[in-house]
Amino acid sequence: MEFITDILLLSDSTLRISAPLILAALAGLCAERAGIVDIGLEGKMLAAAFGAAAAAAVSGSPWVGLFAGIMVSVILALLHGYVSIHQRGNQIVSGMAINIMVAGLAPTLANAWFSLGGQTPLLDNEARFTAIDLPFAKSLEGVPMVGALYSDLLSGHSLLTYLAFAMVPLVAWILYKTRFGLRLRAVGENPEAVDTAGISVTLLRYQAMVIAGVLCGMSGSALSTALGAGFIRDMSAGKGFLALAAMIFGRWKPVPTLLACLLFAFVDALQGRLQGVSFPLIGEIPVQFTIMLPYVITVVILAGFAGKMDAPRASGIPYEKDR
Repeated sequence: MEFITDILLLSDSTLRISAPLILAALAGLCAERAGIVDIGLEGKMLAAAFGAAAAAAVSGSPWVGLFAGIMVSVILALLHGYVSIHQRGNQIVSGMAINIMVAGLAPTLANAWFSLGGQTPLLDNEARFTAIDLPFAKSLEGVPMVGALYSDLLSGHSLLTYLAFAMVPLVAWILYKTRFGLRLRAVGENPEAVDTAGISVTLLRYQAMVIAGVLCGMSGSALSTALGAGFIRDMSAGKGFLALAAMIFGRWKPVPTLLACLLFAFVDALQGRLQGVSFPLIGEIPVQFTIMLPYVITVVILAGFAGKMDAPRASGIPYEKDR
């Protein structure tokens, strides 16, 4: 019985931790499907986390925080789009510049505005997205198996966690079942053909960046107003790069990307539970090793599989219309 309880707790942590990864990975997927490499996921997540926490702390409303986080992320996405699309700049350099800028600017602004050493004030429950109990969760608690799965695993997550999982079928439907999605994928594969058909490559790529900005804004907001209770320096902790790796491991497809995010989240949740545990023969695993476990798994997976995966053919290549 204790083993089942541990599995449920580990699975519950996996679902919660995966939410920001899923949203950020879908953001990168939409951008790359349109031909824009978005290394700046990490920076946009961190900026959105700061914007959401700061706005929620001032207003006392998580919805104001979510709106602020999305707006900050969209602005940065459009900045990256301007450099990549209009100026035809190096997309890797642009994304890394956003990461570096936000890593320094966010705690500096937090310190200037709140004087808390680069942090925002702690958010109370009214200013956060707290856990939601699904219908009949309380009444089904005593039902064997079904009650545990529904009441303890599926119920009790924040709104942004549920939205993250809802975004997967929505993004899949947009990409594969709508005219806009067909055009978006075509821009990432053959922008010349799209341009020849009289469709604006520039407009489609900007639209993709706006979608990526919205998703990344939700991801960062989840970090500071759902999983956490405020902003702290470098709180994204490489999750933007993990999301990028999940997108690549998922072959730029929504459902496989979701599964990759769940895998990385599971390893992250597992490392938290391994800290302080003593094993036969080897003893207690050093905390530093358990913390780096998700990133080691990421490197191993990418080293073993990334070479066998084909990115959208026009990804990272600026498009210049023939005159």
